[in-house]
Amino acid sequence: MSTVACIFARAGSKGVPNKNIQTFNGKPLITWAVELALQVKQINEVFVSTDSEEIAEIARIAGATIPFIRSSELATDTSPEWHSWVHFIKFLADKDGKLPEVFLSLPTTSPLRSTIDVENCLNEFKKGRADFVVGITPSERNPYFNMVRKGEDNQVDLVIQQGDQYSRRQDSPEIFDLTTVCYVGKPSTILTKNSIFEGIEIPRERAIDIDTELDFQIAEFLFKSKVN
Repeated sequence: MSTVACIFARAGSKGVPNKNIQTFNGKPLITWAVELALQVKQINEVFVSTDSEEIAEIARIAGATIPFIRSSELATDTSPEWHSWVHFIKFLADKDGKLPEVFLSLPTTSPLRSTIDVENCLNEFKKGRADFVVGITPSERNPYFNMVRKGEDNQVDLVIQQGDQYSRRQDSPEIFDLTTVCYVGKPSTILTKNSIFEGIEIPRERAIDIDTELDFQIAEFLFKSKVN
């Protein structure tokens, strides 16, 4: 099956300034994503969609194809990334006259993922049971047990109210966090937004999503611990 990977990396970032090109253990974050994508044998082409010439040049050196510089309208703090996916898929359709069979988005913010994680998601997708496969990891918090919402006068209640309250975490329904390890799906469903999702479990130590400086520090610590 023809499989295209695209890394979407805009210039602006509030939590970690210039996050996509911040140095993570000696290399820009986007370089880690490009190099990993190039190692996955099922991926035929690796692209980067960005609004930044600087990001584009770093990604190009790492081995990615830069088909265009994305418009600023698709790279604001409030721009849904799905819109950038649609833009990229339409570009491929116009360029090649057809859609690839498999689309893979590989965010820069999961530098601890492995090729095995990406291959597992691709293999699950190719079973044909879902339109999209995403990485998930066990959540540290559970809305049935230890997540609360605050109301007036600082009163708190469980996020999910049930007739029978759970007194032990082990008894409450298992909850997972979505990861940014990868997203695998049918290009046609990106254009229609009608999708069935499946989740592939990713070990927590490889599923950290860098969104803040603290996340960055934790990820670097975990990487160095693994190396040592």
